[in-house]
Amino acid sequence: KKAKRALEKGMTVIFCVGETLDERKANRTMEVNIAQLKALGKELGESKMLWKEVVIAYEPVWSIGTGVVATPEQAEEVHVGLRKWFAEKVCAEGAQHIRIIYGGSANGSNCEKLGQCPNIDGFLVGGASLKPEFMTMIDILAKTR
Repeated sequence: KKAKRALEKGMTVIFCVGETLDERKANRTMEVNIAQLKALGKELGESKMLWKEVVIAYEPVWSIGTGVVATPEQAEEVHVGLRKWFAEKVCAEGAQHIRIIYGGSANGSNCEKLGQCPNIDGFLVGGASLKPEFMTMIDILAKTR
């Protein structure tokens, strides 16, 4: 309800989804992430005007602040699944335009490979944004786009 209210007031919403390590180990990654996305979908329905101001951030809980990062393959797999859900449940045409970013401990040493994944549209950068390496990340990502 908060996200819908913000969208109705003209704001852009970054909606974070992610699974715990136990959920990942139990092979429930997509189930958990889709369930979280469905909760937003229930509020927004098929309103393309609202959805176009949503940025989805895949932020695996097990990577937040730990320095442990999903491999590019793991992150891409989730991003593909989220985009597929959007195409099937909201708007097939809009699925290629919705921004899906990665928010799990991206840093200067892993951002290039993650940035080369076709379904990762950018990053939700936390602690790395406070370090000098953030400038390196910007330069690296500019080359992959």
